[in-house]
Amino acid sequence: MPASPDDPSLPADDRATPRGDGASKPAPHPPALDRIEEALRGLRFGSVLAIVQDGVVVQIERTEKLRLSSR
Repeated sequence: MPASPDDPSLPADDRATPRGDGASKPAPHPPALDRIEEALRGLRFGSVLAIVQDGVVVQIERTEKLRLSSR
């Protein structure tokens, strides 16, 4: 069963942040997620690879393919 967003066993970055109206909003993205989103932006053909060591993203690789028309 997945953990609740408020589960204290989750890292602080993965917990929901309470709001004044009783609801909760998702916690802000960790910096690695922002960098992955940036790598995906504008990518039409290719791949984005996240290298993880000990549960931490340590490297992001972006490979872009350029498709040439056959005409």
